[in-house]
Amino acid sequence: MEMTRYLDIFIEESKEHLQSINQQAMLLEKTPGELSIVNEIFRSAHTLKGMSATMGYEDLANLTHCMENVLDAIRNNKLNVSSSVLDVLFASLDHLEAMVVEISEGGSGKRDVTATVKELEALEKGEVPQSTQAESKNKAGSLQDYDQYEKQIIIQSKEQGFHAYELSISLREDCILKAARVYMVFEVIEQIGEIIKTLPAVDMLETEQFGTHFALSILTKESAENVKERILKVSEINTVEVNDIKADQLNISSNFENEENKKIEQQEVSPEDKKSEVQQPSKKSEVQQPSNTSSSGKTIRVNIERLDQLMNLFEELVIDRGRLEEISKSLKSMELNETVERMSRVSGDLQNIILTMRMVPVEQVFNRFPRMIRGLAKDLGKKVNLEIVGAETELDRTVIDEIGDPLVHLLRNSIDHGIENPEVRSSKGKNETGTIYLRAFHSGNHVFIEIQDDGAGINKQKVLSKAIENGILTKEMSENLTDKQCFELLFASGFSTADVVSDISGRGVGLDVVKNKIESLGGSIAVDSTEGSGTIFSIQLPLTLSIMSVMLVEISREKYAIPLSSIIETAIIRKEDILSAHNQKVIDFRGKVVPLVNMKDIFEVPGSMESGQHVPVVVVRKGDKMAALVVDSFIGQQEIVLKSLGQYLTSVFAISGATILGDGQVALILDCNALIK
Repeated sequence: MEMTRYLDIFIEESKEHLQSINQQAMLLEKTPGELSIVNEIFRSAHTLKGMSATMGYEDLANLTHCMENVLDAIRNNKLNVSSSVLDVLFASLDHLEAMVVEISEGGSGKRDVTATVKELEALEKGEVPQSTQAESKNKAGSLQDYDQYEKQIIIQSKEQGFHAYELSISLREDCILKAARVYMVFEVIEQIGEIIKTLPAVDMLETEQFGTHFALSILTKESAENVKERILKVSEINTVEVNDIKADQLNISSNFENEENKKIEQQEVSPEDKKSEVQQPSKKSEVQQPSNTSSSGKTIRVNIERLDQLMNLFEELVIDRGRLEEISKSLKSMELNETVERMSRVSGDLQNIILTMRMVPVEQVFNRFPRMIRGLAKDLGKKVNLEIVGAETELDRTVIDEIGDPLVHLLRNSIDHGIENPEVRSSKGKNETGTIYLRAFHSGNHVFIEIQDDGAGINKQKVLSKAIENGILTKEMSENLTDKQCFELLFASGFSTADVVSDISGRGVGLDVVKNKIESLGGSIAVDSTEGSGTIFSIQLPLTLSIMSVMLVEISREKYAIPLSSIIETAIIRKEDILSAHNQKVIDFRGKVVPLVNMKDIFEVPGSMESGQHVPVVVVRKGDKMAALVVDSFIGQQEIVLKSLGQYLTSVFAISGATILGDGQVALILDCNALIK
């Protein structure tokens, strides 16, 4: 039988079962006595085993079989659910996910899982291991198992001229104070660069829970020889190996958790029973069929490329619709007007349906965070509870694909910088268990995602001191900053307030990466904090990136589009109301001083400010900042299709793209964020 034809179905369903096991295992940790959860995990594991065996992936099938035996022991009351038992199950899941990723990339799915299998067999016999999750990870993983966040940091740092090295360091056998030697190595590296990752984890190094060998990943501008020489100067260091981190270790697309995980009806069948299904590539989206019934089987899988093609065709239809409206106005034919109006209504409904088809719940991204928070909390010795609200909120698939990494960074930030240790929280009269809230909700044409913690909050003085130390601002400037302006400094390039280098934070690449990513999606991020009570990050994102409502304006004979989401209002001001402050023309807009930006000067369009007594302006905003853009005239509101300028025009100032208007002209779309910045 030719199995390759079923490979896509196998990969897709394997990911769904693994995601289900992950979620159910997290629930099992909270309610260890709930056997219905164990049965649910067992069913998914059993189906995965059968599918793997049918497809010929023996390593995957064997490991799942060992998991199955442990789950069977739990549901037959031969084994109690404990943290150490779940640690081994989660380590097994890590292996299974890595195997499925390798298979999806054309690999064989083979992996050395001997250590984990022995632990599972010990559990089956009732021998509960005492190892922690961190130890389990160290047995199973390697320093090269970089997550998506770490890969991005390494790639961006390499682009900025940094070297990325993996250091393999061994201490002398007779070394007495191993933790002190590790600390001295950290001190040396801090002088020349930043630490990305350690193996074992930092807390295990500090408590000397390792032999004589440990490994580090670092970023530095020093050569490999200089790094080696500096570390060898530390006493009782035996050997140091320095290896460059190669590009093939940083294949971002291989991260399993960033793949789209689609929910479908769980069926305990093997891939060969799926002959009647249409074979599609592994990236798929679900399309909900309109129906007044809630019966199952009302969803179909559609290749996401087909949805992209459908959207492209509809974008062309929107352009032609605009052209027909222009022709209709010029001919003044009543019958043509009526036909065009009806076409506009129908195409508007069609647009809503197509956009809805592309919408997927943020639950796909949120689902992987409880497991991540659990692991980080154990590594840091903290107690943290993650509360997710609004996971059913929907976003365009293209936005969903990109938002995962910024959220990972912000959650890491909350658990490392925000939530205090249990002892510190108790001394402050707080609950030992900290809480992080992850919320998503709609508001107008935007989706808001909030990450809030009840931790220590942001120390304003510490932020200012670090900003002055890094040369971001002067001491005189810092004296007049409001709290909100102070918090905005966190988004400055390379800004970090971490006191201790760890594999969670303190990498020297901070929230500026998050801000740049979110702004590239047409969104914005804000932060607010109360010291001692907690911090909240609020992200605003557009529902979709392809079709937007704009205000068309004219500057000389050129037409430009300004996104309605950035506009506060349009106005016509008198020339005598234009004032000057610090060599900048400003206006008084509802009691606020707003700078005046002449678009002819920005884009070097021929002509000067009109000689009349009145000046048309468009007042735009970015967060709390505003600007008044001087234009020649307003054309009107219109829905347009956003088109990229292509790879050769990526650095054009204040232009985010272009669109084709109904009369065939090209209008550039203004990037108000860049103008205000």
